[in-house]
Amino acid sequence: MINLFIDDTIAAIATAPGEGGIGIIRISGPKSLEVAEEIFFSMSGKKISEYPARTLIFGNIKDGDKKIDEVLVAYMKGPNSYTAEDVIEINCHGGFISVKRILELVLSKDVRLAEAGEFTKRAFLNGRIDLSQAEAVIDVINAKTDKAHEVAENQLDGSLSNRIREFREKVTELLAQVEVAIDYPEEDIEFIAYTTLEEKTRELNKDIKKLYETSESGKIFREGLKTVIVGKPNVGKSSLLNSILGENRAIVTDIPGTTRDVIEEFVNIKGIPLKIVDTAGIRETDDVVEKIGVEKSMASFDTADLIIMVVDSSSELSEEDREILEKVQGKETILLLNKTDLPQVIDEEEVKKYVNEENIIKISALHNEGIEDVHDRIEAMVYKGDIKSSSNVIITNSRHKDALYRAMKSAEDAMRAIEDRMPLDFVEVDLKNIWDYLGYINGDTVSEDLLDNIFHNFCIGK
Repeated sequence: MINLFIDDTIAAIATAPGEGGIGIIRISGPKSLEVAEEIFFSMSGKKISEYPARTLIFGNIKDGDKKIDEVLVAYMKGPNSYTAEDVIEINCHGGFISVKRILELVLSKDVRLAEAGEFTKRAFLNGRIDLSQAEAVIDVINAKTDKAHEVAENQLDGSLSNRIREFREKVTELLAQVEVAIDYPEEDIEFIAYTTLEEKTRELNKDIKKLYETSESGKIFREGLKTVIVGKPNVGKSSLLNSILGENRAIVTDIPGTTRDVIEEFVNIKGIPLKIVDTAGIRETDDVVEKIGVEKSMASFDTADLIIMVVDSSSELSEEDREILEKVQGKETILLLNKTDLPQVIDEEEVKKYVNEENIIKISALHNEGIEDVHDRIEAMVYKGDIKSSSNVIITNSRHKDALYRAMKSAEDAMRAIEDRMPLDFVEVDLKNIWDYLGYINGDTVSEDLLDNIFHNFCIGK
């Protein structure tokens, strides 16, 4: 843990810019109460410090004799506050002018403007939360679905922190056994040490690997599943997009080439955030604008997490269909046989040569039939079996994923060293690496430069 002595006071607007019922200015640091009592005058005539902490106090903010706004002020005495420091929150009228003028007044009192994420950074530096909990704050703010919000809230409550702590305690026990065997190199002790270490290190690696494997689904909850809808022109891609979104977002006509650009929308499907991309119909064309759209469609194949290909089941497969099917082979693909409201002509056996049968679904986008089956299939592909029913500890952060991967590789190195009966000094090095990589997640072994980089992604005021 990085411990820094913090002796300055910071302030920032904690609410989103724009018109609203309430605007909040947050002040944190040793001079918070002093500054607030200098500019705030309660209706009762009492000072803020004369009220019990966490009481909302009604009064006015004044710059000398000039009233700026009628406000409610709350004082949270450290360490029982968000930052674990003395904190003042001024609730004024929302809008641009009131919050701006009050903040300017506060900053004129030897208080500086907070940097991005500095309130949360102080909460971490003061030991109220660890680094994984601090990062969960931004995930709660950015959550696009209930499930993503739930995962972030669990991490904020310490679910990941507790799991990492359990892992590190196991590493500590292993290191203690290694050090005893090194200090007392009798043959019996050494034999027992190798036998015990092999079993416990294998168990530790299994636990780390299980947590690491949740990262694929976790990334989706955090960033969204980039889903690309592809197919030749006029097979019903835009109708499908409108059906999924529940609104007429894309223009639907019988004219091939109507969609000429890439259309992107976020949608919540069973708690899974999908960034859906509706592409231009893939075909040979002389139209310059449509040709650019087709090129964008082809490029989207490489960056997609999931491809939804639409074919017209009332027609035979065309060469254009087959070309697209060839391109999606080996990728996560759901194939939709659209227009089931019309007589079926397509050869389903030929289609199964390209896509697994379980990922082939019959729909009528026009009549909204089969769309729920598409949702179910997406859910099944994202959760991949047991992740949904497992604990709420899911890795959503690429930094955490990388640290777990390195810890897992170090555990594998330790197991090889133990199996080969290499000197225990080598095993000790590998175990210490595991300890450090796990500490990288909760902030015990992290540099100040990395902290600055992490909190730079936060909004000012949080």
